[in-house]
Amino acid sequence: MSSNTPPGYEPSKDPYGQYAQGGQSDWLGPTPPPGAQAAPGTRVLAAPVDRFLARLVDVAVLIVPLIIVNLISPGVLLYYVLAAVVVVGYEGAMLTTQHGQTVGKKVLRLRVVDAAGGGRPADGQFWTRAAIYGGPNLVPVVGGLFSLVNCLSLLWDKPLQQCFHDKGARTVVVKEH
Repeated sequence: MSSNTPPGYEPSKDPYGQYAQGGQSDWLGPTPPPGAQAAPGTRVLAAPVDRFLARLVDVAVLIVPLIIVNLISPGVLLYYVLAAVVVVGYEGAMLTTQHGQTVGKKVLRLRVVDAAGGGRPADGQFWTRAAIYGGPNLVPVVGGLFSLVNCLSLLWDKPLQQCFHDKGARTVVVKEH
């Protein structure tokens, strides 16, 4: 732990590892080989497969509210508006109130952190991330295509594996220890 760790420090009460970080430039360590632990005081980026599985869990959580929205929407256009509100609201509310985690991220032990220092992003960053992720769904077909490219973009983004919503909010997704 760092020399600035406060007396009585408990890692469970410091979900962002604020005091366990080595410093602004060395908080993100290299991905260790399979079965090995990350260096103490560092974090590693979440694997794309973990992020995909977390999104599947979140889709499962959202399926019932989206079905209800579909049933109560008098028109297709209103459905897209309400669906975008549901997705953005879920993502933004979960990230701001659950230490940077949606239900899917909790299950897969992932967390959204600030890209600059690894700490808790500001609420505005969480809501920006949510808006860029769910907002395009307002536009039928084209919005869905954008969302697909957005989520796949972490596969070719180097070195931080950021989707467009991560880049826009200046966040990364890390694996919990």
